[in-house]
Amino acid sequence: MTSRDTGDTAWVLEPILQVPHVVAAVLLTRDGLVTGYTDALSRPSAERVAAITSTVQGACRTAAAAFADRDTAEVRQVVIESDHGYVLIVPTDHGTCVGAYGDPEVRLDLLAHRVHSQVARMGEKAMAAAPRGADDTTPA
Repeated sequence: MTSRDTGDTAWVLEPILQVPHVVAAVLLTRDGLVTGYTDALSRPSAERVAAITSTVQGACRTAAAAFADRDTAEVRQVVIESDHGYVLIVPTDHGTCVGAYGDPEVRLDLLAHRVHSQVARMGEKAMAAAPRGADDTTPA
């Protein structure tokens, strides 16, 4: 399996697919726009998954805040277990989310470790990027 991306996102998704029994993964903005997805998904499916994933992640933030009797809460991960397998959603610190789906045989601990590792790598890469100038260009 390989990833279909709208930018340079294959390095994020490919390692997730190496976990046995992982079927698909998607990289999306928190507002539900697809930035990369794996071959198991068509473009329309990836867009649907991204929209739903964004909604679920937002609802979980609201639920966590309500249960804690707070105004806001940041979610570290969302796990959905179904008769078809597991969905893991992990938000990043810079406005994106990684969603991954594994069949019922996937080891959830391995999947979670790999997704969180890739999210950490995304943060490291973002921190290593050259600063942008006021006109959104790299300074000379």
